[in-house]
Amino acid sequence: MANKIVTVNATTGEQTVRDLTADEIAQFEADKRRWAELRAEEDAAAEKAAADKESGNQKLKDLGLTDDEIAAISS
Repeated sequence: MANKIVTVNATTGEQTVRDLTADEIAQFEADKRRWAELRAEEDAAAEKAAADKESGNQKLKDLGLTDDEIAAISS
């Protein structure tokens, strides 16, 4: 991957391309790791919510409620 950055002057439209500094590369890599962590946390939370909903619906069915009754109290 070419570690380049483009800077555009909004007034003149002039574009400048330069190499990223070591600090910018390190920050970019740290940001990528953090984004991956956040994405994994969001995925885990969504999976847990789906599992909890399914578990709750099954418990209501075990108590004798119909799907329509469950939908009515869930909305």
